Amino acid sequence: MFPSIHRPLFNLLLLAVAVCSQQTLFAEDAKPMKIKVGDLTLTVPANWKSAKPANRLRLAQFTIPPVGGDKEPAELVISFFGGNGGGVDANLRRWINQFQAKGRVVRTVEGTSKLGPYVLADLKGTFNKPVGPPVQRQTKPTPGSQMLAVILNVEGKGNYFLKLTGSEKTITAANKSFRTAIGASIDKEKDYKLKE
Repeated sequence: MFPSIHRPLFNLLLLAVAVCSQQTLFAEDAKPMKIKVGDLTLTVPANWKSAKPANRLRLAQFTIPPVGGDKEPAELVISFFGGNGGGVDANLRRWINQFQAKGRVVRTVEGTSKLGPYVLADLKGTFNKPVGPPVQRQTKPTPGSQMLAVILNVEGKGNYFLKLTGSEKTITAANKSFRTAIGASIDKEKDYKLKE
């Protein structure tokens, strides 16, 4: 179809078109999306993919692509039970206890976002990852894990629960985007002390 003398030039042109198309695709992926979840409007990266909730306790869930050699995507789960959902400290303790005590690193902070005040737990260590149906309460120890879990109070509605879990590299990379999703800033947070 093309004389052999023009074939290298044609191949170079095809390569340039492919690279430009790829750059356009990545640029579009970088634009954040606004997602409505219950009373919340979240601003999330385009590569956070909405997934069908795995059970009826979940209002919504997303998968976050792995980074830095991690093999599995992270998962963001959003829940709402009406009212306070069992209270702030009780939920923080429940999340803390989902990590094995040995080597566990815990930090709890509070702040105010565009959606309302929140408390956040940043947990690292060996996560007792739930497997199978929730009623069976089966878990699998998963070292090198991290969880960012937020209790977000929406005025007049109650507490929303946002829990991002996965490998530490992927969660660390998603840290800023997770806060941006609710209109929060890590620079304005202060330590939160659990009540005895």
